[in-house]
Amino acid sequence: MTVLPDMNPDIEGAVTRMQKITSHLGKVRERSLVNHALERHEFDTLHKLAARAGRATPSELAADLDLAPASVTGRLDALERRGFVRRTPSTKDRRRVDVELTDSGRAIWLGAMDVVGHEEYRLLGVLSDDERRALSDMLRRIALAAQSHEGAS
Repeated sequence: MTVLPDMNPDIEGAVTRMQKITSHLGKVRERSLVNHALERHEFDTLHKLAARAGRATPSELAADLDLAPASVTGRLDALERRGFVRRTPSTKDRRRVDVELTDSGRAIWLGAMDVVGHEEYRLLGVLSDDERRALSDMLRRIALAAQSHEGAS
């Protein structure tokens, strides 16, 4: 006898598995951050900076991180003290400052990313290239459905 007869076991199973995988990767990421002496917000800021080829303005980072500019300034102050970023006058506008990822910042970010990346490859390595592509496409459709519902709320 089914407790909830309208519950689809395939849907429930898929959601449960996605949650378990997300939780697992989150734990791997957190261990990696601890091992690299990085706080989550530091990693996130370095990650967004690296995604912009290692150079961005504070306002670009604020937009990427969905934070107020003052919050980004505090993060950049701390990362600059640790030698992970440097601020330099913009070559395009003297009133502006650019933030650059230092070699040390890139190395610590890559070290943390490497651990997570290896685990992602290990997990998805059980699938063929075609299966990974199909999974990615299916998850993209699910993510788009979630985003369209968020916009409607």
